[in-house]
Amino acid sequence: MPAEGHQPEVTKEKVPCRTCTDFKSWSKMQRKALSTSAKPPSSEVTTPKTVDTPPPPEPSGPPKHCPLDKERLGRHTWGLLHTMAAYYPDEPSPQDRTNVQKFFEAFAKVYPCEYCAKDFQKELKDSPPEVKSQHTLSQWLCRMHNRVNVKIGKPEFDCSKVNERWRDGPADGSCD
Repeated sequence: MPAEGHQPEVTKEKVPCRTCTDFKSWSKMQRKALSTSAKPPSSEVTTPKTVDTPPPPEPSGPPKHCPLDKERLGRHTWGLLHTMAAYYPDEPSPQDRTNVQKFFEAFAKVYPCEYCAKDFQKELKDSPPEVKSQHTLSQWLCRMHNRVNVKIGKPEFDCSKVNERWRDGPADGSCD
């Protein structure tokens, strides 16, 4: 979710998990691991026949039934968080405010991408959730999302359109 642009270090001891890596990179690492483990010992190496076969195409993403990779997990997570903020009360009770604050604190500790979770924990310390109303929470979350977008080189979202995107739908009725 948060800093999606960072790729974890790959070592023989620690292979990054699927939720910490985008599918394209994960797939490439899997193919590399398979090709290195499949090589015969040097005494058994044979000269391959020369054939002009193009490399297999890069996958555009896993089939929908596969476990989520970092990008899909992030996209779905932001969808959930923005939808929660969109339906947060305009006048929340003290318990509503406490629940949302605790949710974000816990969420940042249990998010399955470890470096994303740590980045989000730092962001929460710098900018705690603004829970006074639906508007303040939605705007705070939009700013948090835009911080991540900047880190990973994606365009920022126009926060004035947050309710149109996550609650009301466009005025043209195309989502009705």
